[in-house]
Amino acid sequence: MIFDKITEILAEQLAADKDTMTADTKIAEDLGADSLDLVDLLMSIEDEFELKFPMKRLKTLKPSVMW
Repeated sequence: MIFDKITEILAEQLAADKDTMTADTKIAEDLGADSLDLVDLLMSIEDEFELKFPMKRLKTLKPSVMW
């Protein structure tokens, strides 16, 4: 399941407890991610799911929202 894999990535990179994450978890606010963390997370998600997120869309991401 996609949610499970993303929570694994978040837990690993942010030293967070994946068992407490929900679809409403906010990456910056709840997990303490900063802008560099967000870029690293995005790259990991791209690698894991073999996709490419358009760089021009990075400006539209809100760090407080979980993808």
